[in-house]
Amino acid sequence: MAQYDVIYVGGGPAGYVGALRSAQLGQSVAVVEREGLGGTCVLWGCIPAKALLEAASIVHKVAKGAEFGVKAEKVTLDYGVAMKRSRAVSAQNSKGVEFLFKKNKITWLKGSGALSAGRSVKVTAADGKTETHTATKAIVIATGSRVKGLPQIGLELNKTTILSSDEALTIDRAPATMAIIGAGAVGCEFADVFNAFGSKVTLLEVMPRILPIEDEDCSAELAKAFKKRGIEIITGAKLGTVKTTKSGVTIPVEANGEKKEMQFDLVLVAAGRAPNIEVPGLKEAGVQITERGFIKVNALLETTAKGIYAIGDVAGPPMLAHKGSREGHVVADIIGGHKHHPVNYGNIPSATYCHPEVASIGLTEAQCKEKGLAYKIGKFPFSANGRARTSGETEGFVKVIRDEKYGEILGAHIIGAHATELIHEIAVARENEYTVDEIDLTIHAHPTLSEAIAEAVLDSMGKMLHA
Repeated sequence: MAQYDVIYVGGGPAGYVGALRSAQLGQSVAVVEREGLGGTCVLWGCIPAKALLEAASIVHKVAKGAEFGVKAEKVTLDYGVAMKRSRAVSAQNSKGVEFLFKKNKITWLKGSGALSAGRSVKVTAADGKTETHTATKAIVIATGSRVKGLPQIGLELNKTTILSSDEALTIDRAPATMAIIGAGAVGCEFADVFNAFGSKVTLLEVMPRILPIEDEDCSAELAKAFKKRGIEIITGAKLGTVKTTKSGVTIPVEANGEKKEMQFDLVLVAAGRAPNIEVPGLKEAGVQITERGFIKVNALLETTAKGIYAIGDVAGPPMLAHKGSREGHVVADIIGGHKHHPVNYGNIPSATYCHPEVASIGLTEAQCKEKGLAYKIGKFPFSANGRARTSGETEGFVKVIRDEKYGEILGAHIIGAHATELIHEIAVARENEYTVDEIDLTIHAHPTLSEAIAEAVLDSMGKMLHA
């Protein structure tokens, strides 16, 4: 039995960042993690998926090579090779976190954690051996989330014909035909990857549009780009009971007044994630769960049990790695008695890494209307941007929504090349309460994609120059 100042249960983006910050503040720290360090993001989410999307990006570029005077003949595609590279990148990142733990003298307790009496954690290793460790200051629950199937209609994950995103990251070939259930960020990213590697992809979404939480203009633009590449999109889809055989899956689909049975080699279920709240001892410790199934926390990220905190996916939406990391940093400051800045949940960027990329922050236009806000729109197409033309990446636009009277930036929505990088100019502006005037006064280098943001701002002010 060992004693630490803080014990983090979970070594994902929330837990490991919190642990690093706690150690930085001079705390003795342990992290309970049964798999590799880095959690879902590093091992089964953000990192390996983006490695595959980079492979898909190369496929897109090779296809357009002749336009640039680069003619590639007899190009072959091998999803298995791309998959193995993505797994290697994940392993490298996980080893990187392990190195940081050693550097900061953080103890990795390998196993599953259970809360015990007296602010302690019982850790059960893979061989069944158990140890109990005590936290003198705090325990932080950072157990993340997991993929979920749709067993109510027969889409029970079986790892052969009905897959989650986890299994999609390890199969060694792209199927001839694939249905992706759910057209949120994960569904759209995998549609991009498998389409690039030769699969006939069908996106099935129950909502009226793909990327349903994004601004409608971005959803429409991405749908147009996907259809152009041969990805079939069926929105407003009602799915019947699924039939599964060894060779494939049959899905009854009703949409737009039409009913049909569709057959696929593989089905990828991308219908959301469920928080991992099944930590033994939570209830006994007095930790309450919300009606939506997340751990209940207050403004200081403390649960209903004194000295026990929760961060990341398990503590509520948005279920994003960067949101969890920020909470990890903040909770470490709180526990360490260090001055902290609360998490600004209204200014967390959203990013989808398909091609074209989609990124957003703040309110959508529909949300502005629902709130009855007086606003103005500024919009600039990448087709009118010099840098986008030079790279041949002219799909998409920047859309800025500003308050009509004072110029406050209410929201921004970008679809196009490198959108997930560009959005941070708006994030910094909003965090510092800049108006569109400050962006207008900022000189943007030419030629850059960032000029599209400046032009969208100018458009919102009624003085756009280049379109």
